[in-house]
Amino acid sequence: MSINATLLGQMITFAVLVWFTMKYVWPLLIQAMEERQAKIAEGLAAADKGRHELELAESKAKSLLKDGKQHAAEIIAHAQKRAEEIIEEAKGNARVEGERILESARAQVTQEVQQAKDKLQQEVAKLALAGAEQVLMREVDAQAHKDILGKLKL
Repeated sequence: MSINATLLGQMITFAVLVWFTMKYVWPLLIQAMEERQAKIAEGLAAADKGRHELELAESKAKSLLKDGKQHAAEIIAHAQKRAEEIIEEAKGNARVEGERILESARAQVTQEVQQAKDKLQQEVAKLALAGAEQVLMREVDAQAHKDILGKLKL
């Protein structure tokens, strides 16, 4: 065998191999690479979409947190205002109740003083009558008594 025939045989084999590869193997490799490229593109697009959604979710979370803090601050302010109103109302009620109790106590003291005065007047009147009776019984005799009554009839 000559080198030319070997070389020609190798060239024909190589050409058949290239033709077979380009006809049957190359389209499969191209298709696999295109599918892989599409998957990578989809993955990158999904990553971008996920990143965008993450940013939106973070901004929404920040907004909700801000709104929640503001709402909580409003609730706290309202509660403090209501607490102050309740305290003022309780102070007013306590003042009114204190004044009512004071007036009741004054009325009760006045009533007790009046009762004591009445009782003292009754006791003084009894004592004065008893004293006057004893004085009259000792100093007035029957004859002087008749004389006084006689003068009164006239």
